[in-house]
Amino acid sequence: MIHAVLICKTPFLELGGVVVEGPTVNTSGVARLSKFYTPLHQSAQTLIPKIFSLVCSRPASLCNFLDAPELEAFLGPKGDEDERWRIVYRSYATLYFVFVVDGAESELGILDLIQVFVESLDRAFENVCELDLVFQFDEVHHVLAELIQGGLVLETNVDEIGNSVQLASKLRKESFTAANPLSLGTGVGGAGSRGSNLKSPLGWLTGKITGGRAM
Repeated sequence: MIHAVLICKTPFLELGGVVVEGPTVNTSGVARLSKFYTPLHQSAQTLIPKIFSLVCSRPASLCNFLDAPELEAFLGPKGDEDERWRIVYRSYATLYFVFVVDGAESELGILDLIQVFVESLDRAFENVCELDLVFQFDEVHHVLAELIQGGLVLETNVDEIGNSVQLASKLRKESFTAANPLSLGTGVGGAGSRGSNLKSPLGWLTGKITGGRAM
């Protein structure tokens, strides 16, 4: 089972115009996304820095997953050796994508799932960047929800995920257009019984000023 998904900013230090990454700077991390699928025994504000410190202090020469008994205080103990907490992560540019899982999940499978998540974000935002994660976090959570629900993997096909996200986005925009009298254009498709009567902001304001008289 997947218990947590995090996207954290990689710490860096600028020296003489050269960006140097390293665990000695900002080891608390800056979470761009956090999603937990299991109850926490302690605050998420203390768990996130703990996970980040374990990841960013790990040498680059080692593999991208590690056992994390330190997380028992936050997520609860695991009695079975095969059920111990594990952290699986990948680094993309200035971001760490981190999954916290138990022994029921394959580390290599989770690495592939992270790649699917990144590709799905890239398709949803057309070349995703860190600012997309900050200012469109609701869309990021929607993409994640297409992959994972309740800690279980639902979909790994990037095309299917992309189609679902695009359809949901289209429906949201149509719903907003139909409900907002100040929305631009003539409504959804310009043919609906309600949408066809919608006016542009200028037309709506003119009607209010003139009391509905014909211009």
